[in-house]
Amino acid sequence: MRTYLVTGGAGFIGSNYIHYIFEKYGSDIEVVNLDALTYAGNPENLAGIDKEPNYHFVKADICDKEAVAKVFKEFDIDRVVHFAAESHVDRSILDPEIFVKTNVGGTAVMLNCARDAWEEGSGFKAGKKFLHVSTDEVYGSLPEDGGYFYETTPYSPHSPYSASKAGSDMLVRAYMDTYKFPANITNCSNNYGPYQFPEKLIPLMINNALTGKPLPVYGDGKNVRDWLYVRDHAKAIDMVQEKGELFETYNVGGHNEKQNIEIVQLIIDTLLELLPDEDPRKKNVSRDLITYVEDRKGHDRRYAIAPDKIKAAIGWEPETMFKDGIRLTIKWYLENEAWMKNVTSGEYQKYYEKMYSGR
Repeated sequence: MRTYLVTGGAGFIGSNYIHYIFEKYGSDIEVVNLDALTYAGNPENLAGIDKEPNYHFVKADICDKEAVAKVFKEFDIDRVVHFAAESHVDRSILDPEIFVKTNVGGTAVMLNCARDAWEEGSGFKAGKKFLHVSTDEVYGSLPEDGGYFYETTPYSPHSPYSASKAGSDMLVRAYMDTYKFPANITNCSNNYGPYQFPEKLIPLMINNALTGKPLPVYGDGKNVRDWLYVRDHAKAIDMVQEKGELFETYNVGGHNEKQNIEIVQLIIDTLLELLPDEDPRKKNVSRDLITYVEDRKGHDRRYAIAPDKIKAAIGWEPETMFKDGIRLTIKWYLENEAWMKNVTSGEYQKYYEKMYSGR
């Protein structure tokens, strides 16, 4: 039985990945989910799976070397899938240091603990793999009139978040080069789908629209992102683990470029279509809620990933068109109103007021 250590597995992408591999492999795998359960980590994301005998949850911070080393000692870890990170640009602008500590320092702890557990003689035990999940934001910004990010694109991060992820990527590369550490890196475009914490664009707009709150849009709203349905991303990660060549980096993109304002308008239109007339939330939904706010500091204009390499090398390509994925996503949030209410209580409200009130 192969054992996976998933860091940040109670978060958005991590929990979707765990759902995916349980659906695919079932009882043939063992999963250890290591998560600090910060604001974006939610055990409810794994309801049902948390009852499976081959699922284990460890509440710990990836910066805690003793706790991480203990996991490697207690379990014979075959695969590490490293999602755990501080991941929101706005929060990184408010508090850059925690991003450096978690994203760079925490990655160093993970690498060192895996190396200590896996080294054997002058090399590493057979079958061990470490996958570092990163972002397209490390590449910086693209011109509006064309171009794509490739694995060979030079890094040019513009926010504390993207700089911290670039630093963690470089650290993984250094371990691969220096120690021949058995790893891969994936850089993905913007994910969307179920279980995403509502500080991010799509769930934020869905939640605000349903409750009649303003829909804050940065600048002119014409910043472009490449959107990737989270289940497609989970499949890509699994395929890199199974078929990827060690020491390689793979870009994972959705080929779904949209302006932010397009996304907001589509969410409003789709909500109006999906909500029955008798649903009291429908009366709250309107394009009049769109509110342009001061642009984010260092706001990259356009991201777009070319997933050519991953398609040619291991056969992955995005399967979910945005028009389909956004409907699936909105339906999920409409059907899981209690989940949204739970995650938007308490500290989230304080953060929201700090970010958007008076802007």
